[in-house]
Amino acid sequence: MILAGDIGGTRTRLGLFDPVPARPRPLAVRVFVTLDFDDLTTMVAAFLEDGAIKGASIESACFGVAGPAIGDVAQLTNVPWRVDARRVATTFKWPRVSLLNDLQAMAYGVPVLHAAEVHVLQQGQAVAGGNLALIAAGTGLGEALLQYVDGRFIPSPSEGGHADFAARTEREIVLLRDLIQRYGRADVEHVVSGPGLVNVHRVTHGGPCAALIDLQDPGAPAVISASALARRCDGCVEALELFVEAYGAEAGNLALRTVATGGVFIGGGIAPKILPAFTDGRFLRAFREKSPLEPLLEAMPVNVILNAEAGLLGAAVYAAGEQRRYHGW
Repeated sequence: MILAGDIGGTRTRLGLFDPVPARPRPLAVRVFVTLDFDDLTTMVAAFLEDGAIKGASIESACFGVAGPAIGDVAQLTNVPWRVDARRVATTFKWPRVSLLNDLQAMAYGVPVLHAAEVHVLQQGQAVAGGNLALIAAGTGLGEALLQYVDGRFIPSPSEGGHADFAARTEREIVLLRDLIQRYGRADVEHVVSGPGLVNVHRVTHGGPCAALIDLQDPGAPAVISASALARRCDGCVEALELFVEAYGAEAGNLALRTVATGGVFIGGGIAPKILPAFTDGRFLRAFREKSPLEPLLEAMPVNVILNAEAGLLGAAVYAAGEQRRYHGW
């Protein structure tokens, strides 16, 4: 058996998988609130005490973590956790434990997604052997690329979500100034993420919010989105529009940097929940408007990942591959 984990800034998914070829089969998956635990080992211990899992023989484990994974250690960006693969392996006596950046882990799952697990925003025309790009907004913003090498996709991590935010319009320049004043610099994650939507909301509301949203509430991004989609507050509507346009622009930037002629995938927890805002044309206009390369971007397939467990699946794909390599399968 293999154990996979998708460690996010808000929630963590852990799963036990049967490492069948191509796409590992989930046997048990549990969702935890990340900060309910002091560290990964205590969370994994709680997972393994589950009656449906207890006693399982685990040969390989892989965890995707929301932060840069350097060797066997990762410091999460938005959570005060330091994850050490060697400590996890020693604690549970597992022979192989791997750490990946969470978007790199998700990228391993992209090639095995079923058609029903994605929503097509732009059909495009995929180039055989072309690179893929992955961008995902949630508690933070992650990016990854999949390079096509010797007949298979090789995922590579990125910390592009922390690159500088590039304002494109007068309204975004106002937002940029506010972010610089608030944080000292403006990175893309300050805009394209759940907390980023709250930052945008502060700028679009010169006065009280008609929806009376408490911006200190962790659920504020979801309330802002719901208010905007129901058109209850003009400021919320503008906030969501700016957010979606910035998301589309950054997805287009990533597509250019990776020459993603095989396609661009939008992951993370936000996009599927506000899909109507992605299908009104704003996202794709911002994605494509990069003269003189509009034709290149118009030809790239763009898909929203609907499978909420894509990151967990990708970690399982990687762990299964490590197990096969160890056994020489």
